Amino acid sequence: MTQATHRSAEEIGRTAAGPRPLPPLGEPRPLRTPEVVDTVLDNGLRLIAARHGVVPMVEARLRIPFAGDDPRHPARAEVLAETLLTGTATRDRVKVDTDLAAVGGELHAVVDPERLSIAGSALAGGLGTLLDVLADALTGATYAEQEVAGERDRLVERIAVARSQPRVIAREELQKHRYGDHPFVREVPQAEDVAQVTAEQVRELHAAAVLPRGSTMVLVGDIDPEAVVGEVNRLLGGWTSEATAQELPELPRIGGGDVRLVHREGAVQSQLRMSAQGLHRTDERYPALQIANLCFGGYFSSRLVENIREDKGYTYGAHSSFEFTRGGGTILVDADTASEVTAAALLEMRYEFGRLALVAPADSEVESARQYAIGGLLTSTSSQSGLASMLATLAAAGLDHRWLSAHPDRLRQVTTEQVAEAAQLYAPTAFTGVVVGDAERIGDQLRALGGVVLP
Repeated sequence: MTQATHRSAEEIGRTAAGPRPLPPLGEPRPLRTPEVVDTVLDNGLRLIAARHGVVPMVEARLRIPFAGDDPRHPARAEVLAETLLTGTATRDRVKVDTDLAAVGGELHAVVDPERLSIAGSALAGGLGTLLDVLADALTGATYAEQEVAGERDRLVERIAVARSQPRVIAREELQKHRYGDHPFVREVPQAEDVAQVTAEQVRELHAAAVLPRGSTMVLVGDIDPEAVVGEVNRLLGGWTSEATAQELPELPRIGGGDVRLVHREGAVQSQLRMSAQGLHRTDERYPALQIANLCFGGYFSSRLVENIREDKGYTYGAHSSFEFTRGGGTILVDADTASEVTAAALLEMRYEFGRLALVAPADSEVESARQYAIGGLLTSTSSQSGLASMLATLAAAGLDHRWLSAHPDRLRQVTTEQVAEAAQLYAPTAFTGVVVGDAERIGDQLRALGGVVLP
């Protein structure tokens, strides 16, 4: 018997004439428009129900606008999110978990300065139970003293650890640099504020802010969208209020300007965070900007990654992305570098801003980014979970499934000239940001580079 000869991946990929050519990309399949019902229930809750896939599961997303002006609001909101599902008048924590487990279900809640988000899933046949448990929490969460105390203490520990992490520090400093004292800045509450939260304060916040009017629920899965409307209306009909959930105040526009150096004593790495004003998804230029962003730094084959990661080795990863809020959008660029190359990395980042704004991407760059954008959209919405999250995100921006279904065609129609025009938003003068690092080690280099305000 002849023993097989092991060949390496490189050997398999080559022939006598050279490397095997890659087959051409196939035409992406069209994005299937799901069967969707989009309606507002009697209590003011917007319900989006979509039939998607053949897996007998259902995904649920509930987004409640949850802004607050009180500086102590973030601390109370975090404790509320941690304890919302720990017991009601009819179910203790064990009963909540047992009822969900019986239908292969789960629910969890998180909060940010904009909204309280509750996400979950269950077997399609257990949707009624999932909704019943959710309705019970929305209308009858008790926030027992011992539950609040336990979760509050654990939260204090987690926040203390999080606030020591470089990425958390950099994010908070960027937020303050961009938006000053706007409530959007308060993403991570102070541990000392959390430690003072009482169960009664959480109950008061729930009564005042956990409201159906202005909120959105998304259900996606092996369901009949029309039939689901009645079931949700029946099970969540007792969740009522004449008040409307509070939206975050409009954010100020970001203007370009100097970068601010934030001293972090003893740091061996620096965090670079840059930002500029972007576009809302409803802007007709958005598809072109999406492709321009991919060309700049939005995926692995981008200019920024090629420059400061592949060519110069300044960072393991550089990223350019969008952040959307109600009515607006911003561009975010980030990279973490060793202290000794911080100034050099910032210089190259500025260079790439200018190059994108002045040197139009080649047709091949645009086409590669276009295929990535379309493929990424199709992949992210192919699962029930992905589609549910996308529909919830779009609903918060005032968009619906029709925008989603039409977006691949919008991307296909974008020209290289339109991408070059959108790339003007990447002019170096449009950006501002922060560098978090040890000022003793990187201050002189950044001072020589210019455009940096030192502490």
